[in-house]
Amino acid sequence: MTKLPSLSSRQIVQTLRRAGFVEAPDRGKGSHRAFYRADPSGHIRLVIVPQGKDIPRGTLLAILDQAGLSREEFLRLL
Repeated sequence: MTKLPSLSSRQIVQTLRRAGFVEAPDRGKGSHRAFYRADPSGHIRLVIVPQGKDIPRGTLLAILDQAGLSREEFLRLL
């Protein structure tokens, strides 16, 4: 299993955009931003990304789960 690096919210947002996510209008509140995309089965995936310098690895894993991305897919897009 590949170890995830420590990333900023900006790096995570850029990677999600490369994966096809777009910002959800009127969903981000305060210190969080929301992104969405439809997966191949047509299910809409909503991902919430907290804004800040370094995002803890546990939070990054939760974001990957919300996005439906594996660690390997995410690292390739990074």
